[in-house]
Amino acid sequence: MANPNATDNEKRTRILDPVQRISEIAFGALMALTFTGTLSVASADQEEVKSMLVAALGCNLAWGLADAVIFLISTVTERHRGYTMLRRLQDTPDARAGQKQIADLLPERLAVVVTPAALETLRQSLLKISLTARPRLGLQDLISAVCVFALVVLATFPIVIPFIFIPEAVLALRISNWVAVALLFICGVVLGRHAGGNWFIYGTSFAIIGAVLVNAIIALGG
Repeated sequence: MANPNATDNEKRTRILDPVQRISEIAFGALMALTFTGTLSVASADQEEVKSMLVAALGCNLAWGLADAVIFLISTVTERHRGYTMLRRLQDTPDARAGQKQIADLLPERLAVVVTPAALETLRQSLLKISLTARPRLGLQDLISAVCVFALVVLATFPIVIPFIFIPEAVLALRISNWVAVALLFICGVVLGRHAGGNWFIYGTSFAIIGAVLVNAIIALGG
């Protein structure tokens, strides 16, 4: 739920919601872990470690770019869908038909309890919205896409930094894994607080799920 005390300006300038931010960070961390997890520390030399670092960063650069583009496509698609639904509602003269259109778009639990009077009030409000031009992407959307890219890429560094500063591959891998667990735990904590649930359970579950996912991805050849 959005903060009811937030100002209109704060709501307009907010870049990505907590779930989006955490999703991108977790995705970047998991992708980096699939590279560090396949490194054979028993026989790895500096050249192999360097190749792993380049591969991990290159992969997350590519996926960060892909995620940013998909974000923009999803954003403009949702806006066009909203524009189409609103135009269809405004082109429907029958009140009951319009109310049904609105009810069909509501979450199921809300749709079964909302009254016809409430639907009509909402319909009347929507009819007053002026549709002048089709929705398009703006500067805020481009900034958000850049943030998506940056979050995926930046999530790589906490995982790979130990290999840059620690010459012993075994020790570097252990520290990297602990950093990854801590990062995933923090991601879960943030999600738990956002959802209003138990932050410790969320954090622990997120870390465990992340570890399982990494092992599954590696096992499947990812």
